[in-house]
Amino acid sequence: MSKNLVIVESPAKAKTIKKFLGPNYTIEASMGHIRDLPKSQLGVDIENDFEPKYITIRGKGDLLAKLKKEAKKANKVYLATDPDREGEAISWHLLQALQADKEKCARITFNEITKTAVKNSIKEAREINMSLVDAQQARRILDRIVGYKISPLLWKKVKKGLSAGRVQSVALKLICDREKEIQDFIPEAYWTIDARLREQGKKDAFDAKFQGTLEEKVKLETEEQVKKILQDMEGQPFTILSVKDSIRSKQPPLPFTTSSMQQEAAKKLNFTTSKTMRVAQQLYEGVDVAGHGTVGLITYLRTDSTRISQEAHENVLEYIGQTYGQEYPNAEVQTDKKKGGVQDAHEAIRPTYVELAPKDIKDSLDRDQLKLYTLLWNRFVASRMQKARYETKSVKIGCAGYLFTSSLTRLQFDGFLKVYDIEDEEGHAQYIDLSDDASLEMLKVDPKEHFTQPPPRFTEASLVKALEENGVGRPSTYAPTISTILSRGYVAKEKKQLFPTELGEVVDSILISYFGDIVEIGFTAQLEAKLDTVEEGLLEWKEVIRDFYPGFDALVEKAQLEVDKIEIKDEETDIPCEKCGRNMVIKMGKYGKFLACPGFPECMNAKPLFEKVDDVACPKCGGAVMIKKTKKGRRYYGCENNPECDFMTWDKPTDIQCPQCGSMMVEKGKKHMCINPECKHVMERQPSE
Repeated sequence: MSKNLVIVESPAKAKTIKKFLGPNYTIEASMGHIRDLPKSQLGVDIENDFEPKYITIRGKGDLLAKLKKEAKKANKVYLATDPDREGEAISWHLLQALQADKEKCARITFNEITKTAVKNSIKEAREINMSLVDAQQARRILDRIVGYKISPLLWKKVKKGLSAGRVQSVALKLICDREKEIQDFIPEAYWTIDARLREQGKKDAFDAKFQGTLEEKVKLETEEQVKKILQDMEGQPFTILSVKDSIRSKQPPLPFTTSSMQQEAAKKLNFTTSKTMRVAQQLYEGVDVAGHGTVGLITYLRTDSTRISQEAHENVLEYIGQTYGQEYPNAEVQTDKKKGGVQDAHEAIRPTYVELAPKDIKDSLDRDQLKLYTLLWNRFVASRMQKARYETKSVKIGCAGYLFTSSLTRLQFDGFLKVYDIEDEEGHAQYIDLSDDASLEMLKVDPKEHFTQPPPRFTEASLVKALEENGVGRPSTYAPTISTILSRGYVAKEKKQLFPTELGEVVDSILISYFGDIVEIGFTAQLEAKLDTVEEGLLEWKEVIRDFYPGFDALVEKAQLEVDKIEIKDEETDIPCEKCGRNMVIKMGKYGKFLACPGFPECMNAKPLFEKVDDVACPKCGGAVMIKKTKKGRRYYGCENNPECDFMTWDKPTDIQCPQCGSMMVEKGKKHMCINPECKHVMERQPSE
């Protein structure tokens, strides 16, 4: 009996779908793209109206032969790749490569891997959407032209192995521009005056902030100005001028988009963007859940929409009412007030089954999966809960003709905060009962000098936010873009902050000088908008390339003639080469930085470069403690004098001594633990650590 063939991208997705469709369906995985442009050449026929030259990806020949064989004997072939441009393009390439009867091939898509969604998709099978395919082709060919034309220029003028791309070049520019802002920043001093007050005869105290005179706001810029105010206030009473009671509400968060998920996972879980996407992919494709089998736990993870289906909306409202009480569900749907450019083809990222609460399936998930699933589940449930409400008192206080204010707040109804806590950046003092005519006593006045701070360096989360806000890239591009600029050595990361390397600054300088439009944020955003127009079927895809190429090609020619050879010297260390005695230099390789002898090729000595843990000495021999990696890439901490000294630990060492036995303390989550196995004393870490 002929079976139907369903082709997906990954074995995990195939495994999840198989249990929904039964014995009449054969499920196979294409392992991503089956065809692409060749790596060894441009692969775009410029003279023939930019016609792409697609080839079977190296190593996929046997897989393609197997898929052809299955397709030939199948009654129907369903192409079930991901529901976005990339997925549509993979299905189109499969259709071309399989050489099967097009009449028996159909495209199916589902936003979630559930039995209902998969079976419905087969009922609603359709033809390939060529507008989606063409939008992806235009992006791929634009990126190929930019990369393959600019990259050789960088190899020739700077160093081999460099690359340039539309989105990664904009990301690099954002980071370099921010670094220049920081370097050019000149701090300015300013002052604040806080008063600690309480009502006569009561214990509860509160803080009030200086605002100015009773008539106008005053900016405190000098110490003399502050001293004058303090002299005027000396011995003078603090008097309540007015107390205004009100109710303040805080809106629940919207469900996750790809960007907001990456940002929150970075802030709350300390995940990199690539790790977030990897774990989310696992949750989407399916996890073995005890009592349920293989389950796709979340909806599709590449989206910039906050919309959810009506069925999911009704289900979560019912769940919230039953679980937390009927005062918690909120049927009113919030909308995202963001700018245009949203591809609303998919829902927001949400759990496929809200009843599968994290606490109920935690034993079926690994640590990272549980962390991310909990964050996603909490966010989705919170998005359909009532606002949090606060009682507030806005207090105006006078002293010697000067105005102080205080905002006193307490939670009246927790609403969505019951499941999802968000940071409140507004400063509010603890709520206390305070009447209009209360007499106040001053406990202390605290004048402080501050200095304005430069803008912060980008983190992965804030860079994603900046790219999204500027319309650069799409949900699927954020993580690979950041991975690329890090792996190329253009950008380095330290304590979550991204900063440009010397190499990155040189590349950015060349790109700005000769390809200013290509790395200009507005231009890149306009290209993204044109790709959206192609997707909508309103613009022919080659028209985008035709408009772009002539001006770009002229810029490449000009740069080839004008850019001088730039030499970036390797950073010299004080570590002598064991073979020839010269000081070794730091080089960037495929797996990161390493030490090499500058005498290459006469001396070919090289060895790993280990990062030092600041201010921490080896407890066994007093040597420096270095960050090292196992052969499988797992981080650990060991002594620089290895193998003579065998000290190592998986947990980050500190310079804190155990108060009970004097041994080294290591970081263990939010605590410090003694490394001595006979002691293992545990204590809380300080908030600043």
